Amino acid sequence: MTDTRLELGRFLRAMRERSPAEAGGRRRTPGLRREELAIRAGISTTWLAWLEQGREANPSPHALARLARALALSVAERAYLFELAGRLDPEAPVALALEEAPDSVRVLVDFAPGPAYGLDRTWRATCWNAAAARLFPGWLDDLGERNLLRYMFLRAEARAMLPDWHERARRLIAEFRADHAGRHGDPVSERIVADLRGESAEFASLWDEQVVQGREGGLRRFDHPWDGHLAFRQFTWIPADRPDTKVVVLHPA
Repeated sequence: MTDTRLELGRFLRAMRERSPAEAGGRRRTPGLRREELAIRAGISTTWLAWLEQGREANPSPHALARLARALALSVAERAYLFELAGRLDPEAPVALALEEAPDSVRVLVDFAPGPAYGLDRTWRATCWNAAAARLFPGWLDDLGERNLLRYMFLRAEARAMLPDWHERARRLIAEFRADHAGRHGDPVSERIVADLRGESAEFASLWDEQVVQGREGGLRRFDHPWDGHLAFRQFTWIPADRPDTKVVVLHPA
């Protein structure tokens, strides 16, 4: 029996005992009876008992969604329930697209000592500082392609400036796929992928490799058209108030 299953069981029982009891009848325990919650959620009492006991019950996302509604869980509680169960919430709201960077992103970018920029969930740049604008011609200048993936695969400036372009491009796709996995059904992200598959044979080939990788920092090298050879260490932060965004800072290596 895994600790996660036990924690899921404890959490469900605590939420059930916290829920307002049905009217009528004498109560020895607080909250809803197991049978009452099972009826509300449209599941069997035995299966609910297995969940609360931490047994192997393999809850489906839709069964968890019914439990969340029956327990009137908050947004944070519902997210925690799905996290413990290792499932994606089928009703998770898609964050609204950002026209401007949230303050939590802009403040970090403004105060960064080196090149820094903010990305939304589709990896479109929402803000950047002057150092980043100089470092990335064709992306963060006045005529730039704001989406990082489109810049990487469609702009000649990116290929000319990155001595390890193919390796960087492959890593970028693997990291975007990891981000994209939690947002299946997001029409904006899916449109970007579909468009790039049609516009870049290299993107289509690399995307079909199905490589997935968490976003990592590390050494980034540039053969800059004005500043020559440059090297940076890359660091990425995800703001707590907008986990669908990120801040990338480059520190001279």
